[in-house]
Amino acid sequence: MAGAPDKNCVVRAAPGGSIVGRVSFPFSRFRSVPRSLMLVLVAGCSAAAQTAPDPATRDPNAATVIAEIALERGDCRTAAETYATAARRGDVNVARRASEVALACEHLPAAWEATRRWRALAPQDRDAAAVYATVALKLYRIPEARSAIPTVIRPDDEADAADASGTPDGNRPARKSGAAGPEAAQDSGTAAGDASVKDSDAKLGQLAALLLQEADATAVLGAVSGAIDTDSASPTALALLAELALGAYDVKRAEEYATLALKRDPNSFEAKDALSRAYVVRGDANAAIATARELMRMDPERGAFALAEVLASLDRVEEARRELERIRAEGSRTAEVDRRLALLAYTSGDFDEAQRRFTELATSNQGSEAALLYLAQIAERDGDTETALAGYRRLVNSSLAVAARSRAAALLLEKKQRGEALTLLDDYVSEHPEQNFEITVTKAHLLADHGESDTGIALLSAALENHPDHPSLQYDRAVLLERAGRVRESVAALERLLKEREDDPAILNALGYTMADHNIELSRAESLIRKSLKAMPDNPAVLDSLGWVRFRRGDYKGAVEHLSRAYALARDPEIAAHWGEALWVGGQKQEARKVWAAALARDPDSKPLKETLERLIPSNPEPS
Repeated sequence: MAGAPDKNCVVRAAPGGSIVGRVSFPFSRFRSVPRSLMLVLVAGCSAAAQTAPDPATRDPNAATVIAEIALERGDCRTAAETYATAARRGDVNVARRASEVALACEHLPAAWEATRRWRALAPQDRDAAAVYATVALKLYRIPEARSAIPTVIRPDDEADAADASGTPDGNRPARKSGAAGPEAAQDSGTAAGDASVKDSDAKLGQLAALLLQEADATAVLGAVSGAIDTDSASPTALALLAELALGAYDVKRAEEYATLALKRDPNSFEAKDALSRAYVVRGDANAAIATARELMRMDPERGAFALAEVLASLDRVEEARRELERIRAEGSRTAEVDRRLALLAYTSGDFDEAQRRFTELATSNQGSEAALLYLAQIAERDGDTETALAGYRRLVNSSLAVAARSRAAALLLEKKQRGEALTLLDDYVSEHPEQNFEITVTKAHLLADHGESDTGIALLSAALENHPDHPSLQYDRAVLLERAGRVRESVAALERLLKEREDDPAILNALGYTMADHNIELSRAESLIRKSLKAMPDNPAVLDSLGWVRFRRGDYKGAVEHLSRAYALARDPEIAAHWGEALWVGGQKQEARKVWAAALARDPDSKPLKETLERLIPSNPEPS
């Protein structure tokens, strides 16, 4: 119930672990620690029924006691806010603890206040800088995140020297990844210089992995690229930037970074791998295949599946299958080939073949959990609800528990077994309180999907009471408002979010698409979408939005151009629905039927596809 403290809401280092105040987390261990900056885990944390005394009237030590009591009784919001207040006058340990608690509680305003204080008190502390960068990116404060990165990725020898001198980072030239390493290596020519480069690059990789768990690739790329001097960056750092650019749907930048990395080290496997995938997105099949073959020659072990992956990405399914069978015939990677063949069949829409292959994998214990999940999904596609539920239930305590429980809950909601569906999710949260934030969002969407949009919206509104101004909750609430038919409220919510994150391409696209889909200020909608596309020029969702707004404005030819490109990148059924409709209304009805038929073969249960077909050709809902 909203407003009542959750007895299971205790901030811990891990499920069943010690209270986070007794846990340390040096940056060197970040690679192996789980989500939420891998610092702490937290239960869902309902607001407390009672209000704590005003911590502003107390000294920092007294306030920390109040905050810890709040945590013990399950009141995350009070704990985060009380600790943030204590941090204003407390020492570095109080500020550190305040940052931990607020971030774990997903209370971003308190986390931002606390982590700024921590960084001010300890400007050379890697942990403080990493947390600062993480919270900044969650709030889409890219310049602030960028400013902390040099501290995080300094090689150990430079960090030790800085600690000894006590010189704040801002008062001396910051060594950036690559800028620090290659210069040192070239100037000294020593093994120590090479080690410094590797150390800095390793820390950069760790930090990027961390940030990608808390923010999208576009934001991470914006922060990391601004902290690296590409004129002197190492090949490893440049290859990482290429990877981030691919994740941010900016193929041109990915190619530039990868090409520059290869100029400095022609044998950089990572750079060449990124380049091959950039060619795929660009649609240059010949270059992608040629580069994949180079990867196989360069490193037969790591590049073993490079060609198969490129062929699959190009939707050349039969060639990809033949390549995998060729590798299988060599006999050294049989299990991996079998998994890839099964997945290839599934993603290409050959569900009979996928079922046969996944059954073989499940019975031979080769990736059995994943195989069981796919088999349950195939049964669900076939309408065999009981078999699907049985499969999902076998996985409720596995490493795939969240996915299995979510799918099972969806099926149970369809069967009008609401109590059992929600219990599946609630039971998981009671055992894994650190997942409560994500499960709450999942539950809200599931309820909305099954006719309870108002309940889903209310659930997210209650979550916002516990996690004030949280952008992901605000975004998801806006999405559900639109689906509930409350379009003006949805647009207003997205407008408010855009004021806080004015350059966030995801928000720009969401607002632009919502306006376009409902014929609201189409000129402004297109402007918003084009601004989003400038940041993510190869994002299929944004290309779909641009195609759809052009369709709404009567430019069917322009719509088809953008929508066909979007579908080639993502093969998403909703994009296919839009593409087919643009063709249909533009007079190319036979082409539209082909697009819909191919998309239905891949996604036979797609609601957007079915709704489009029923609306445009009601006498023949499935095109021949």
